[in-house]
Amino acid sequence: MRSAVYYVWITIALCGLASADQPPASTTEAKAVDTAAKTAYGATFTLPKSWTLVTGPHAIVATPPETDSHIAIVDIDKATDAKAAAAGAWAHYRPDAKRPLKLISPLAARNGWDERQSLEYETSPNERAEIDVEALRKGGHWTVIIFDGSQATAEKRSAAVGLIFDSLRPQGYQRETFAGRTPHPLDKARIGALTSFLRSSMNTVGVPGVGVALVEHGKVVFEGGLGVRELGKSTPVDEHTLFMIASNTKGMSTLLLAELVDEGKLSWDQPVTSVYPAFRLGSEATTRSVLIKHLVCACTGLPRKDLEWFFNTHRDTPATATFDQLAKTEPTSAFGEVYQYNNLMASAAGYIGGHLVYPQRELGAAYDSAMQEKVFDPLQMTETTFDMARVLAGNHASPHGDDIDGKPAVASMDSNYTLMPYRPAGGAWSTAHDLIKYVQNELALGKLPNGRQLVSSKNILARRARGVPTGEDTYYGMGLKEDITWGVPVIHHGGSMSGFKSDIIFLPDAGVGAVLLTNADDGYYLLRPFMRRLLEVLYDGKPEAVGEVNASAATNQAQVAEFRKRLAVPPKAQAVAALAASYDNPELGHLSVHRDREGAVFDFGLWSSRVATRDNDDGTTSFITIDPTLAGDDGAELVVAESVGKRNLIIRDGQHEYIYTEVQ
Repeated sequence: MRSAVYYVWITIALCGLASADQPPASTTEAKAVDTAAKTAYGATFTLPKSWTLVTGPHAIVATPPETDSHIAIVDIDKATDAKAAAAGAWAHYRPDAKRPLKLISPLAARNGWDERQSLEYETSPNERAEIDVEALRKGGHWTVIIFDGSQATAEKRSAAVGLIFDSLRPQGYQRETFAGRTPHPLDKARIGALTSFLRSSMNTVGVPGVGVALVEHGKVVFEGGLGVRELGKSTPVDEHTLFMIASNTKGMSTLLLAELVDEGKLSWDQPVTSVYPAFRLGSEATTRSVLIKHLVCACTGLPRKDLEWFFNTHRDTPATATFDQLAKTEPTSAFGEVYQYNNLMASAAGYIGGHLVYPQRELGAAYDSAMQEKVFDPLQMTETTFDMARVLAGNHASPHGDDIDGKPAVASMDSNYTLMPYRPAGGAWSTAHDLIKYVQNELALGKLPNGRQLVSSKNILARRARGVPTGEDTYYGMGLKEDITWGVPVIHHGGSMSGFKSDIIFLPDAGVGAVLLTNADDGYYLLRPFMRRLLEVLYDGKPEAVGEVNASAATNQAQVAEFRKRLAVPPKAQAVAALAASYDNPELGHLSVHRDREGAVFDFGLWSSRVATRDNDDGTTSFITIDPTLAGDDGAELVVAESVGKRNLIIRDGQHEYIYTEVQ
């Protein structure tokens, strides 16, 4: 229960600038379901269940069960631009807040808004603060939405935060829907519209190569490649070019489980420990609660915990590391309460499936063989593999990322080896030619082209059953997501590893599916727009996809330039000289520092990167990795610190902090 002090603070914040004749703030207690709400000027949004709403004369504030974070929505009568609107919103919500404005960048105009701008404010890493602001204009009126809180709550409540931001619309706006419309056939002209969109968008965001395939009513109507496998070389991408598909592996792993359910070797409602007694989580209560269907549901309360495998994986790390790490992972939310994505759980799902097929084999070998025998071979996915050596010896795309100045560059493959011991969560490589067969089977509800039922429709559909919501009109199943944003169900899942971004998409009602594979981190900016463009082509939707790509490219370029301004490249000599030669952390392993005339390289064992320094507003110094795919938001930030006379480097994710301590 929240204290009276909390309500007094919010009330003061909301009413501090109100005149004497304005009504006091009112409080809406938390409800057990999502609730429709609106601002004083009629903008509508959805308040997530368990959140509290305090309404004042100018602003309303939504607060999650963790009271360290708030979302303020403020109506602004008049403002010359987004900057002025945001300043006015802060004055109403928190007049004491004095954070420097770092960057204003455009967002695509949608959801009924004439203009959308994103505003970024300066924070220092030790604050562990998350500040996200959007200024939205309809006509001459602005509505500003502010997330002001902790990184931990922002990550834990990401789905609820997304629900509020995504559902905020101007008064009277009617959402576009394709429900009830008959989709157009994917004829030559419409396929051309999709490939033309990809060619243009690749150039806009800086993606060297793309693999793409389309299926309609059981027939592959297009498969091919655009661009090149590697910058500086002319070899083109084709439908047989291998890309790392990352988390798109998850749905394949649950397809394996579905087959085992059909065979009677598993039940979705069976406790995991009954089939794999070694399975343990940090909480015994959560361990007992986890059923097979929960292994890839993102609903168990376990947070992301990727840094441990990303920094502390070696070529000889065994598959059992998945279960070792899970045994030390504590839930940070109640079972089934919120969406929290955890790669280790998905890795466990695949390994348990493989173990049931080949119980006498080593976990990794058992999984690889089970996937080959029960998924890849029946679907005739002859090019799909977990074998990195085989990939690199053949027709494969190279990873790319932005360099420190925001220019696309070829990246090292080293960091992608970190996922191989956890490969059921994302270690597969595939091609447009192969992956569309997997999508084709999903649309056929498990029936192969030869008429054989690979998996029952009941169990293939069980993987799509709506679990926890991931935002507005989006839900997570078992390695697959459902999105009903546009009134028709879209099943999909993305994949992201260093230098590779991908998506699989299928529309059950239309009988249409698609595969998109990219060889650059900036391929992320193509995924959602490509889905949107596919729907536009099928249903004559409003032309929004191009605007999304253009806005994303402009924002990314502005963010890279702003980020670069604060970096010292090469790193400041005094800071480099003060580093220890090596550091250890019990969870992340060993870090070696290599100094040279260009500054320093941080070597984490399996991968390494050059580093820059940044002086933070709180007086601290950060070392930041800057090699392609390891720079910016995709990189590592280590903050210089000291304790008990020893030099430290501190690295954090949303809900964890790790301290590297010097080795003396």
